[in-house]
Amino acid sequence: MLAQAANPATETAAIAVGGVPLSPIPAWGVIPFAVLLAAIAVLPLIHRTARWWESNRNKFLVSIACGIAALGAILSVHGGRAAGDAAGHAAAEFVPFMVLLGSLYVISGGILVSGNLRGSPQVNAAILAFGAVAANFLGTTGASMLLIRPLLRANAGRAHRVHLVVFFIFLVSNVGGLLLPIGDPPLFLGYLRGVPFRWTLSLWAEWAVASSVLLVVFFFLDAHLVRKEGGQPEPLEAPADPLQPVVRIAGGVNVVWLAGVILAAAVLVPGRELRGFAVPVGAREVMMLACAALSLATTPRGLREENRFTWGPILEVAALFGGLFLAMQPALELLVERGNQLGITTPTAFFWSTGVLSSFLDNAPTYLVFADVARAVTPQDAAGVPFSGGVIDPALLAAVSCGAVFMGANTYIGNGPNLMVSAIAREDGVRMPTFFGYMLWSCGILVPLFAVLTWLFFA
Repeated sequence: MLAQAANPATETAAIAVGGVPLSPIPAWGVIPFAVLLAAIAVLPLIHRTARWWESNRNKFLVSIACGIAALGAILSVHGGRAAGDAAGHAAAEFVPFMVLLGSLYVISGGILVSGNLRGSPQVNAAILAFGAVAANFLGTTGASMLLIRPLLRANAGRAHRVHLVVFFIFLVSNVGGLLLPIGDPPLFLGYLRGVPFRWTLSLWAEWAVASSVLLVVFFFLDAHLVRKEGGQPEPLEAPADPLQPVVRIAGGVNVVWLAGVILAAAVLVPGRELRGFAVPVGAREVMMLACAALSLATTPRGLREENRFTWGPILEVAALFGGLFLAMQPALELLVERGNQLGITTPTAFFWSTGVLSSFLDNAPTYLVFADVARAVTPQDAAGVPFSGGVIDPALLAAVSCGAVFMGANTYIGNGPNLMVSAIAREDGVRMPTFFGYMLWSCGILVPLFAVLTWLFFA
Protein backbone atom coordinates (compact mmCIF):
# COMPACT_ATOMS: atom_id res chain seq x y z
CA MET A 1 0.00 0.00 0.00
CA LEU A 2 0.90 3.57 -0.42
CA ALA A 3 0.99 5.61 2.73
CA GLN A 4 -2.69 5.43 3.61
CA ALA A 5 -1.91 6.15 7.26
CA ALA A 6 0.77 8.75 6.70
CA ASN A 7 -0.71 11.41 8.94
CA PRO A 8 1.62 13.00 11.47
CA ALA A 9 -1.32 13.27 13.84
CA THR A 10 -1.79 9.50 13.83
CA GLU A 11 1.63 8.15 12.94
CA THR A 12 2.36 6.79 16.40
CA ALA A 13 0.74 3.58 17.47
CA ALA A 14 0.07 4.81 20.97
CA ILE A 15 -3.58 5.49 21.73
CA ALA A 16 -3.18 8.68 23.68
CA VAL A 17 -5.22 11.28 21.87
CA GLY A 18 -6.23 14.42 23.69
CA GLY A 19 -3.60 13.90 26.36
CA VAL A 20 -5.33 10.84 27.85
CA PRO A 21 -2.81 8.03 28.41
CA LEU A 22 -4.34 4.62 27.97
CA SER A 23 -1.63 2.40 29.39
CA PRO A 24 -1.51 -0.13 30.76
CA ILE A 25 -4.19 -2.11 28.94
CA PRO A 26 -4.73 -5.59 30.45
CA ALA A 27 -3.69 -8.54 28.32
CA TRP A 28 -7.31 -9.71 28.03
CA GLY A 29 -7.99 -6.60 25.95
CA VAL A 30 -6.64 -8.43 22.89
CA ILE A 31 -9.31 -11.16 23.13
CA PRO A 32 -11.77 -9.40 20.75
CA PHE A 33 -9.01 -9.13 18.15
CA ALA A 34 -8.20 -12.82 18.58
CA VAL A 35 -11.90 -13.70 18.25
CA LEU A 36 -12.15 -11.73 15.00
CA LEU A 37 -9.07 -13.46 13.60
CA ALA A 38 -10.60 -16.80 14.57
CA ALA A 39 -13.87 -15.88 12.85
CA ILE A 40 -12.06 -14.94 9.62
CA ALA A 41 -10.09 -18.19 9.73
CA VAL A 42 -12.68 -20.68 10.98
CA LEU A 43 -16.19 -19.63 9.95
CA PRO A 44 -15.58 -20.29 6.22
CA LEU A 45 -14.52 -23.85 7.13
CA ILE A 46 -17.66 -24.83 9.08
CA HIS A 47 -20.48 -26.18 6.94
CA ARG A 48 -23.22 -24.44 8.92
CA THR A 49 -21.54 -21.02 8.82
CA ALA A 50 -19.68 -21.01 5.50
CA ARG A 51 -22.65 -19.79 3.45
CA TRP A 52 -23.62 -17.26 6.15
CA TRP A 53 -20.08 -15.86 6.19
CA GLU A 54 -20.19 -15.14 2.44
CA SER A 55 -22.43 -12.15 3.13
CA ASN A 56 -20.51 -8.89 3.57
CA ARG A 57 -23.27 -7.74 5.91
CA ASN A 58 -22.56 -10.65 8.24
CA LYS A 59 -18.81 -10.06 8.02
CA PHE A 60 -19.44 -6.46 9.03
CA LEU A 61 -21.66 -7.46 11.98
CA VAL A 62 -19.02 -9.83 13.39
CA SER A 63 -16.19 -7.41 12.68
CA ILE A 64 -17.83 -4.38 14.26
CA ALA A 65 -19.01 -6.41 17.28
CA CYS A 66 -15.40 -7.42 17.99
CA GLY A 67 -14.27 -3.83 17.48
CA ILE A 68 -16.85 -2.54 19.95
CA ALA A 69 -15.81 -5.23 22.45
CA ALA A 70 -12.19 -4.03 22.16
CA LEU A 71 -13.33 -0.49 22.88
CA GLY A 72 -15.21 -1.92 25.86
CA ALA A 73 -11.93 -3.23 27.24
CA ILE A 74 -10.47 0.29 27.04
CA LEU A 75 -13.66 1.76 28.51
CA SER A 76 -13.58 -0.58 31.50
CA VAL A 77 -10.04 0.48 32.41
CA HIS A 78 -9.83 4.13 31.39
CA GLY A 79 -13.36 5.43 30.91
CA GLY A 80 -15.42 6.90 28.11
CA ARG A 81 -13.06 9.61 26.91
CA ALA A 82 -10.22 7.16 26.43
CA ALA A 83 -12.47 4.76 24.51
CA GLY A 84 -13.62 7.65 22.34
CA ASP A 85 -10.04 8.66 21.66
CA ALA A 86 -9.21 5.07 20.68
CA ALA A 87 -12.19 4.99 18.30
CA GLY A 88 -11.04 8.31 16.82
CA HIS A 89 -7.52 6.97 16.36
CA ALA A 90 -8.88 3.89 14.54
CA ALA A 91 -11.09 6.07 12.33
CA ALA A 92 -8.17 8.38 11.53
CA GLU A 93 -6.34 5.34 10.11
CA PHE A 94 -9.30 3.46 8.61
CA VAL A 95 -10.77 6.33 6.58
CA PRO A 96 -7.54 7.17 4.67
CA PHE A 97 -6.92 3.41 4.26
CA MET A 98 -10.30 2.83 2.62
CA VAL A 99 -10.19 6.02 0.55
CA LEU A 100 -6.83 5.02 -0.91
CA LEU A 101 -7.81 1.41 -1.47
CA GLY A 102 -11.22 2.31 -2.87
CA SER A 103 -9.88 4.99 -5.21
CA LEU A 104 -7.23 2.68 -6.65
CA TYR A 105 -9.80 -0.11 -6.98
CA VAL A 106 -12.25 2.11 -8.90
CA ILE A 107 -9.59 3.60 -11.17
CA SER A 108 -7.82 0.32 -11.95
CA GLY A 109 -11.22 -1.21 -12.74
CA GLY A 110 -11.43 1.23 -15.66
CA ILE A 111 -8.16 0.07 -17.22
CA LEU A 112 -8.70 -2.94 -19.48
CA VAL A 113 -5.59 -4.83 -20.57
CA SER A 114 -6.44 -7.31 -23.33
CA GLY A 115 -4.91 -8.92 -26.39
CA ASN A 116 -3.39 -12.22 -27.33
CA LEU A 117 -1.67 -12.73 -23.98
CA ARG A 118 -0.90 -16.36 -23.25
CA GLY A 119 -0.50 -17.37 -19.62
CA SER A 120 2.79 -19.18 -20.09
CA PRO A 121 5.37 -19.45 -17.29
CA GLN A 122 7.49 -16.84 -19.08
CA VAL A 123 4.62 -14.34 -19.41
CA ASN A 124 3.39 -14.91 -15.87
CA ALA A 125 6.88 -14.51 -14.40
CA ALA A 126 7.34 -11.33 -16.43
CA ILE A 127 4.08 -9.87 -15.04
CA LEU A 128 5.18 -10.69 -11.49
CA ALA A 129 8.65 -9.26 -12.04
CA PHE A 130 7.21 -6.07 -13.51
CA GLY A 131 4.82 -5.84 -10.56
CA ALA A 132 7.66 -6.24 -8.05
CA VAL A 133 9.41 -3.24 -9.62
CA ALA A 134 6.24 -1.20 -10.15
CA ALA A 135 5.23 -1.64 -6.49
CA ASN A 136 8.06 0.72 -5.51
CA PHE A 137 6.62 3.53 -7.63
CA LEU A 138 2.87 2.82 -7.53
CA GLY A 139 2.80 1.37 -4.03
CA THR A 140 1.89 -2.24 -3.39
CA THR A 141 -1.82 -1.38 -3.56
CA GLY A 142 -1.55 0.52 -6.84
CA ALA A 143 0.53 -2.17 -8.53
CA SER A 144 -1.75 -4.93 -7.24
CA MET A 145 -4.95 -3.29 -8.45
CA LEU A 146 -3.43 -2.50 -11.85
CA LEU A 147 -1.98 -5.95 -12.60
CA ILE A 148 -4.16 -8.61 -10.96
CA ARG A 149 -6.87 -8.52 -13.63
CA PRO A 150 -4.44 -8.77 -16.59
CA LEU A 151 -2.79 -11.75 -14.89
CA LEU A 152 -6.15 -13.46 -14.39
CA ARG A 153 -7.22 -12.72 -17.99
CA ALA A 154 -3.97 -14.11 -19.41
CA ASN A 155 -4.61 -17.35 -17.53
CA ALA A 156 -8.39 -17.55 -17.97
CA GLY A 157 -8.19 -21.00 -19.54
CA ARG A 158 -5.82 -22.51 -16.99
CA ALA A 159 -6.91 -25.33 -14.70
CA HIS A 160 -4.47 -24.30 -11.96
CA ARG A 161 -4.60 -20.62 -11.01
CA VAL A 162 -4.38 -20.52 -7.22
CA HIS A 163 -0.60 -20.42 -7.23
CA LEU A 164 -0.67 -17.42 -9.59
CA VAL A 165 -2.63 -15.35 -7.09
CA VAL A 166 -0.66 -16.55 -4.07
CA PHE A 167 2.68 -15.60 -5.62
CA PHE A 168 1.17 -12.34 -6.86
CA ILE A 169 0.31 -11.48 -3.24
CA PHE A 170 3.80 -12.49 -2.13
CA LEU A 171 5.64 -10.43 -4.73
CA VAL A 172 3.48 -7.56 -5.95
CA SER A 173 1.34 -6.91 -2.87
CA ASN A 174 4.20 -7.12 -0.36
CA VAL A 175 7.85 -7.95 -1.07
CA GLY A 176 8.12 -5.67 -4.11
CA GLY A 177 7.47 -2.44 -2.21
CA LEU A 178 10.73 -2.29 -0.25
CA LEU A 179 12.92 0.10 -2.21
CA LEU A 180 11.13 3.45 -1.91
CA PRO A 181 9.14 5.06 0.92
CA ILE A 182 6.03 5.28 -1.29
CA GLY A 183 6.16 1.52 -1.81
CA ASP A 184 4.65 0.54 1.55
CA PRO A 185 3.15 2.53 4.48
CA PRO A 186 5.74 1.56 7.13
CA LEU A 187 8.55 2.95 5.00
CA PHE A 188 6.64 6.15 4.32
CA LEU A 189 6.05 6.69 8.03
CA GLY A 190 9.77 6.14 8.59
CA TYR A 191 10.46 8.82 5.99
CA LEU A 192 8.14 11.22 7.82
CA ARG A 193 10.04 10.50 11.05
CA GLY A 194 13.40 11.44 9.54
CA VAL A 195 14.69 8.44 7.55
CA PRO A 196 16.22 9.84 4.32
CA PHE A 197 14.10 9.21 1.21
CA ARG A 198 16.84 7.28 -0.59
CA TRP A 199 17.89 5.21 2.43
CA THR A 200 15.54 2.35 1.52
CA LEU A 201 17.47 1.91 -1.73
CA SER A 202 20.24 0.48 0.46
CA LEU A 203 17.96 -2.54 0.95
CA TRP A 204 18.33 -3.51 -2.71
CA ALA A 205 20.18 -6.74 -1.89
CA GLU A 206 17.44 -7.99 0.45
CA TRP A 207 14.81 -7.02 -2.16
CA ALA A 208 16.74 -8.67 -5.00
CA VAL A 209 17.30 -11.95 -3.15
CA ALA A 210 13.71 -12.23 -1.91
CA SER A 211 12.20 -11.29 -5.28
CA SER A 212 14.54 -13.50 -7.30
CA VAL A 213 13.98 -16.57 -5.14
CA LEU A 214 10.20 -16.16 -5.31
CA LEU A 215 10.30 -15.66 -9.09
CA VAL A 216 12.45 -18.76 -9.61
CA VAL A 217 10.25 -20.91 -7.38
CA PHE A 218 7.16 -19.58 -9.13
CA PHE A 219 8.56 -20.23 -12.62
CA PHE A 220 9.38 -23.86 -11.94
CA LEU A 221 6.07 -24.48 -10.18
CA ASP A 222 4.12 -22.82 -13.00
CA ALA A 223 6.06 -24.75 -15.64
CA HIS A 224 5.31 -28.01 -13.81
CA LEU A 225 1.60 -27.21 -13.65
CA VAL A 226 1.52 -26.23 -17.34
CA ARG A 227 2.99 -29.63 -18.24
CA LYS A 228 0.45 -31.28 -15.95
CA GLU A 229 -2.34 -29.43 -17.78
CA GLY A 230 -1.13 -30.78 -21.11
CA GLY A 231 0.98 -28.01 -22.61
CA GLN A 232 1.12 -24.27 -23.14
CA PRO A 233 -2.25 -22.49 -22.84
CA GLU A 234 -3.74 -20.79 -25.86
CA PRO A 235 -3.91 -16.99 -25.99
CA LEU A 236 -7.08 -15.52 -24.52
CA GLU A 237 -7.78 -13.71 -27.81
CA ALA A 238 -6.30 -15.10 -31.02
CA PRO A 239 -5.01 -12.19 -33.14
CA ALA A 240 -6.94 -11.66 -36.39
CA ASP A 241 -4.12 -9.52 -37.73
CA PRO A 242 -0.48 -10.68 -37.29
CA LEU A 243 0.51 -7.02 -36.92
CA GLN A 244 -1.98 -6.52 -34.10
CA PRO A 245 -0.19 -5.61 -30.82
CA VAL A 246 0.16 -8.39 -28.27
CA VAL A 247 -1.22 -6.16 -25.52
CA ARG A 248 -3.98 -3.58 -25.90
CA ILE A 249 -4.95 -1.06 -23.21
CA ALA A 250 -8.38 0.55 -23.09
CA GLY A 251 -9.38 3.25 -20.63
CA GLY A 252 -5.96 4.88 -20.78
CA VAL A 253 -7.35 8.11 -19.33
CA ASN A 254 -7.40 6.31 -15.99
CA VAL A 255 -3.60 6.39 -15.94
CA VAL A 256 -3.94 10.13 -15.32
CA TRP A 257 -6.31 9.56 -12.39
CA LEU A 258 -4.03 6.81 -11.04
CA ALA A 259 -1.11 9.24 -11.11
CA GLY A 260 -3.28 11.76 -9.27
CA VAL A 261 -3.93 9.32 -6.43
CA ILE A 262 -0.24 8.43 -6.15
CA LEU A 263 0.72 12.10 -6.16
CA ALA A 264 -1.84 12.86 -3.45
CA ALA A 265 -0.55 10.02 -1.27
CA ALA A 266 3.06 11.11 -1.63
CA VAL A 267 2.68 14.89 -1.41
CA LEU A 268 -0.51 15.87 0.42
CA VAL A 269 0.59 14.78 3.88
CA PRO A 270 -1.54 16.59 6.50
CA GLY A 271 0.46 19.31 8.23
CA ARG A 272 3.27 19.34 5.67
CA GLU A 273 4.32 22.75 4.36
CA LEU A 274 3.75 23.26 0.63
CA ARG A 275 4.72 26.66 -0.76
CA GLY A 276 4.18 28.24 2.63
CA PHE A 277 0.80 26.62 3.29
CA ALA A 278 0.16 23.68 5.63
CA VAL A 279 -1.71 20.81 3.97
CA PRO A 280 -5.10 20.57 5.72
CA VAL A 281 -6.43 17.31 7.10
CA GLY A 282 -8.62 15.64 4.49
CA ALA A 283 -7.07 17.32 1.44
CA ARG A 284 -5.37 14.08 0.41
CA GLU A 285 -8.59 12.07 0.66
CA VAL A 286 -10.60 14.72 -1.22
CA MET A 287 -8.15 14.59 -4.12
CA MET A 288 -8.23 10.78 -4.19
CA LEU A 289 -12.03 10.69 -4.19
CA ALA A 290 -12.08 13.33 -6.93
CA CYS A 291 -9.79 11.18 -9.07
CA ALA A 292 -12.07 8.16 -8.50
CA ALA A 293 -15.14 10.20 -9.44
CA LEU A 294 -13.43 11.47 -12.61
CA SER A 295 -12.54 7.88 -13.46
CA LEU A 296 -16.19 6.84 -13.21
CA ALA A 297 -17.20 9.83 -15.34
CA THR A 298 -14.58 9.50 -18.09
CA THR A 299 -14.25 5.73 -18.53
CA PRO A 300 -16.04 4.55 -21.72
CA ARG A 301 -19.42 2.96 -21.09
CA GLY A 302 -19.28 -0.82 -20.83
CA LEU A 303 -15.54 -1.05 -20.24
CA ARG A 304 -15.91 -1.84 -16.54
CA GLU A 305 -18.39 -4.61 -17.32
CA GLU A 306 -15.93 -6.08 -19.81
CA ASN A 307 -13.29 -5.87 -17.08
CA ARG A 308 -15.65 -7.76 -14.70
CA PHE A 309 -15.68 -4.86 -12.29
CA THR A 310 -17.99 -5.26 -9.28
CA TRP A 311 -18.18 -3.58 -5.87
CA GLY A 312 -18.03 -6.85 -3.91
CA PRO A 313 -14.26 -7.02 -3.19
CA ILE A 314 -13.95 -3.46 -1.89
CA LEU A 315 -17.07 -3.92 0.28
CA GLU A 316 -15.58 -7.10 1.75
CA VAL A 317 -12.38 -5.27 2.68
CA ALA A 318 -14.37 -2.44 4.26
CA ALA A 319 -16.55 -4.87 6.22
CA LEU A 320 -13.61 -6.74 7.74
CA PHE A 321 -11.06 -3.98 8.22
CA GLY A 322 -13.58 -1.63 9.83
CA GLY A 323 -13.67 -3.90 12.87
CA LEU A 324 -10.02 -4.93 12.61
CA PHE A 325 -8.81 -1.35 12.98
CA LEU A 326 -10.90 -1.01 16.15
CA ALA A 327 -10.07 -4.44 17.58
CA MET A 328 -6.33 -4.05 17.14
CA GLN A 329 -6.12 -0.86 19.24
CA PRO A 330 -5.50 -2.61 22.61
CA ALA A 331 -2.93 -4.91 21.00
CA LEU A 332 -1.08 -2.00 19.45
CA GLU A 333 -1.01 -0.15 22.72
CA LEU A 334 0.34 -3.17 24.56
CA LEU A 335 3.19 -3.09 22.05
CA VAL A 336 3.79 0.61 22.67
CA GLU A 337 3.70 0.18 26.45
CA ARG A 338 5.80 -2.97 26.72
CA GLY A 339 7.97 -2.86 23.60
CA ASN A 340 11.05 -1.75 25.53
CA GLN A 341 10.59 -4.67 27.92
CA LEU A 342 10.80 -7.37 25.24
CA GLY A 343 14.59 -7.72 25.38
CA ILE A 344 14.97 -7.33 21.61
CA THR A 345 18.46 -6.12 20.71
CA THR A 346 19.72 -7.99 17.61
CA PRO A 347 18.81 -7.64 13.93
CA THR A 348 17.49 -11.21 13.92
CA ALA A 349 15.16 -10.49 16.83
CA PHE A 350 13.94 -7.23 15.26
CA PHE A 351 13.34 -8.88 11.87
CA TRP A 352 11.24 -11.71 13.26
CA SER A 353 9.43 -9.75 15.98
CA THR A 354 8.43 -6.99 13.61
CA GLY A 355 7.52 -9.48 10.90
CA VAL A 356 5.42 -11.89 12.96
CA LEU A 357 3.35 -9.07 14.45
CA SER A 358 3.05 -7.35 11.06
CA SER A 359 1.46 -10.55 9.79
CA PHE A 360 -1.60 -9.94 11.95
CA LEU A 361 -1.51 -6.26 12.98
CA ASP A 362 -1.29 -3.18 10.79
CA ASN A 363 2.35 -3.22 9.69
CA ALA A 364 2.67 0.59 9.77
CA PRO A 365 2.26 1.16 13.54
CA THR A 366 4.09 -2.12 14.21
CA TYR A 367 7.05 -0.72 12.27
CA LEU A 368 6.96 2.49 14.32
CA VAL A 369 6.87 0.60 17.62
CA PHE A 370 9.91 -1.51 16.82
CA ALA A 371 11.73 1.40 15.18
CA ASP A 372 11.33 3.28 18.46
CA VAL A 373 12.64 0.24 20.34
CA ALA A 374 15.61 0.08 17.95
CA ARG A 375 16.32 3.77 18.55
CA ALA A 376 16.21 3.16 22.31
CA VAL A 377 18.86 0.41 22.13
CA THR A 378 21.11 2.39 19.75
CA PRO A 379 23.71 4.59 21.49
CA GLN A 380 22.73 8.13 20.55
CA ASP A 381 26.36 9.16 20.11
CA ALA A 382 26.83 6.44 17.47
CA ALA A 383 26.61 6.94 13.71
CA GLY A 384 23.19 5.90 12.52
CA VAL A 385 20.10 6.68 10.47
CA PRO A 386 18.13 9.76 11.62
CA PHE A 387 14.81 8.92 13.28
CA SER A 388 12.53 11.05 15.49
CA GLY A 389 15.27 13.30 16.82
CA GLY A 390 17.71 10.45 17.40
CA VAL A 391 19.49 7.79 15.38
CA ILE A 392 18.96 4.09 14.69
CA ASP A 393 21.62 1.50 13.98
CA PRO A 394 21.22 0.90 10.19
CA ALA A 395 21.32 -2.88 10.72
CA LEU A 396 18.40 -2.69 13.15
CA LEU A 397 16.37 -0.37 10.92
CA ALA A 398 16.97 -2.68 7.96
CA ALA A 399 15.66 -5.61 9.99
CA VAL A 400 12.57 -3.68 11.08
CA SER A 401 11.88 -2.44 7.54
CA CYS A 402 12.24 -5.86 5.91
CA GLY A 403 10.24 -7.57 8.63
CA ALA A 404 7.32 -5.16 8.28
CA VAL A 405 7.25 -5.23 4.46
CA PHE A 406 8.10 -8.86 3.75
CA MET A 407 6.04 -10.59 6.42
CA GLY A 408 2.89 -8.67 5.60
CA ALA A 409 2.56 -11.46 3.03
CA ASN A 410 2.15 -14.15 5.70
CA THR A 411 -1.65 -13.80 6.03
CA TYR A 412 -4.59 -12.37 4.12
CA ILE A 413 -4.83 -9.51 6.63
CA GLY A 414 -1.10 -8.73 6.86
CA ASN A 415 -1.42 -6.01 4.23
CA GLY A 416 -4.47 -4.32 2.71
CA PRO A 417 -3.95 -5.47 -0.91
CA ASN A 418 -3.80 -9.14 0.14
CA LEU A 419 -7.49 -9.46 0.93
CA MET A 420 -8.46 -7.31 -2.05
CA VAL A 421 -6.49 -9.43 -4.52
CA SER A 422 -7.95 -12.60 -3.01
CA ALA A 423 -11.50 -11.23 -3.33
CA ILE A 424 -10.97 -10.22 -6.98
CA ALA A 425 -9.57 -13.66 -7.75
CA ARG A 426 -12.56 -15.39 -6.12
CA GLU A 427 -14.96 -13.29 -8.18
CA ASP A 428 -13.03 -14.43 -11.26
CA GLY A 429 -13.65 -18.06 -10.34
CA VAL A 430 -10.36 -18.89 -8.61
CA ARG A 431 -10.92 -21.18 -5.62
CA MET A 432 -8.65 -19.31 -3.25
CA PRO A 433 -7.33 -21.05 -0.11
CA THR A 434 -8.94 -20.43 3.25
CA PHE A 435 -7.17 -18.29 5.84
CA PHE A 436 -5.29 -21.35 7.14
CA GLY A 437 -4.83 -22.72 3.63
CA TYR A 438 -3.11 -19.52 2.56
CA MET A 439 -0.88 -19.71 5.63
CA LEU A 440 0.20 -23.19 4.54
CA TRP A 441 1.50 -21.57 1.35
CA SER A 442 3.23 -18.76 3.25
CA CYS A 443 4.72 -21.07 5.88
CA GLY A 444 5.91 -23.52 3.24
CA ILE A 445 7.47 -20.94 0.91
CA LEU A 446 8.01 -17.66 2.74
CA VAL A 447 9.19 -18.86 6.15
CA PRO A 448 12.14 -20.86 4.68
CA LEU A 449 12.95 -17.82 2.53
CA PHE A 450 12.90 -15.58 5.59
CA ALA A 451 15.23 -18.01 7.36
CA VAL A 452 17.68 -17.70 4.46
CA LEU A 453 17.38 -13.91 4.54
CA THR A 454 18.09 -13.99 8.28
CA TRP A 455 21.27 -15.97 7.70
CA LEU A 456 22.38 -13.72 4.82
CA PHE A 457 21.53 -10.29 6.21
CA PHE A 458 20.41 -10.28 9.85
CA ALA A 459 22.43 -12.93 11.68
